[in-house]
Amino acid sequence: MFGCAGCGAVLTAAVSKVALPVHVIDTHWETLHPPLLETGSYAVAPALSDAVLLAPGDTRGTRLILERAAGYCRGIDGRDGPNLACLTCDLPVGTRMDDCGCWQVVQLVPEAVVRLPAPPERPVMDWPELLATDALWHRLSRFRDIPAGVALAHTVAAADGAPVETAPGPVTDLLGRALAKLPTTGRPAKRLDLAGPGYGEPPADLVLVPIHPQTGALWQPHSGAVPVPLDAALWSELAFPPHRTRLPVVGGLPPGTEQDDPLPPHPPYPFEPSPYAFRKTLARMPGAEEPWLRALYERAC
Repeated sequence: MFGCAGCGAVLTAAVSKVALPVHVIDTHWETLHPPLLETGSYAVAPALSDAVLLAPGDTRGTRLILERAAGYCRGIDGRDGPNLACLTCDLPVGTRMDDCGCWQVVQLVPEAVVRLPAPPERPVMDWPELLATDALWHRLSRFRDIPAGVALAHTVAAADGAPVETAPGPVTDLLGRALAKLPTTGRPAKRLDLAGPGYGEPPADLVLVPIHPQTGALWQPHSGAVPVPLDAALWSELAFPPHRTRLPVVGGLPPGTEQDDPLPPHPPYPFEPSPYAFRKTLARMPGAEEPWLRALYERAC
């Protein structure tokens, strides 16, 4: 829980810390976005001087500074700086953003807030518990091109310039086309597959593994393959496709009903990871100045 540094007034009801969603790196232009974070949770953004982010509905005791509430067309985009003030002492304490092309979020000003005593945070769930509940699902699932772009950047970095051969199926559907377009060296190809809790570890050099939604830690393979981080909700979608769970485990449908069973969903056009998320992730990597990675970034621009 956080309060105003000026007067100590409570500013948010959010008490559970979660990993910052990778979706924050990009948005869909001129699209109304949902809140970046679930109600009752908050995340810390290292790239924003460790600012605390939370869902707009979790703010308490604040007012909008109207002269700083400019936006593009459907809301506020934060262009004028902090636009939320403490109701008690009028100190600017945060920035609300909810315009089209923005994740709905409130960013607290680090130097204007203090941590207050709060109820215990939600216990960290282990992977079996996460898989047994709906905790890996979130409302950002329709923006899957963004975490795919992030995963694409981590994949090429992990491959260290070698071409990447994707395992047939969901991994190829997600990254196969994009990887085939990227320049590579003449080194032997590295195989990319999916691995994780409840799924197993197929033979591969690189494996897409889920990011723990609460801690941000990667699920670690035991086979010696290099782990490549992937948003947990997208990983779960690939590992356990929802449309497959509707089919019977044994036997078949009664005669004459097969035509009524819905076909698996197919997009009208080939899936493409977000180019912006790909470039932005590459630019933030520790080895971004290496010649081969720099050339890859410039080619993608």
